[in-house]
Amino acid sequence: MSAKILDGKILSHKIKIEIKIEAADFEKKTGRKAGLAVILAGNDAASAVYVKNKITACAETGVQSFEIKFNENVSESALIDEIERLNNDKNVDGILVQLPLPCHINEDAVLNKISYKKDVDGFSSVNAGNLMLGNPSLRPCTPSGVMELIKDSKADIAGKVAVIVGRSNTVGKPLMMMLLEKNATVIICHSKTKDLGNFTKMADILVVAAGKKHLITGNMLKDNAIVIDVGINSVDGKLYGDVDYYSSLKSAGFITPVPGGVGPMTIAMLLKNVLKAAQKYS
Repeated sequence: MSAKILDGKILSHKIKIEIKIEAADFEKKTGRKAGLAVILAGNDAASAVYVKNKITACAETGVQSFEIKFNENVSESALIDEIERLNNDKNVDGILVQLPLPCHINEDAVLNKISYKKDVDGFSSVNAGNLMLGNPSLRPCTPSGVMELIKDSKADIAGKVAVIVGRSNTVGKPLMMMLLEKNATVIICHSKTKDLGNFTKMADILVVAAGKKHLITGNMLKDNAIVIDVGINSVDGKLYGDVDYYSSLKSAGFITPVPGGVGPMTIAMLLKNVLKAAQKYS
């Protein structure tokens, strides 16, 4: 048996086509494009690449982008002032602050100034609370992308055992709620979990977001499991996932590659959130 590949590049392309159609319809109805403002502070090379990819994706789908750059010495108050300005800008439907911020800035203090109506990362307490309660909200992009990849496998999530390795506020916790909404039985594992393999072997659906190269190997999988690898680890100039891809191919039923799996889906879900915010709040 060899796992089928859940290709995030192909799926994200399909979703972007849908977004482009909706974005054109929004522009026709309102006389303006849906808009995303991206704030980049500092000189982090990886962050600059991520921002470039998001700006490119906006251009591909008919979403207007506003790129705001600050040097590494920018003050916290200057960033907050800019966010307040963007909160009041009717041409901006979504605001994204690229992380990490320079070390002298309190990330939470900055992110909490973004209006929940423009919080296209889905991290605000209002949006997180609505997700917890099962209410409509702007939802975190990476977990949303994971759910789309699982959907693409055509698997029925209801009644399945879903194991998430990682408990972050950005992936693990919100993904837990999304899976519960679909009636999965969810187990959360983390750095303090003993005998991790005992849990991963139970998983019909395994999502790994731990940030550790090849934490999961093929002998830790249940046969025919859906394996979603959120991790991306740079080692000696090469990128690796949290899952040992090649040793897992024989055991898994479906698996995502790294890169080319969850990453493209995160950007697609970001654009979907921008359009959703534009349609709902503008």
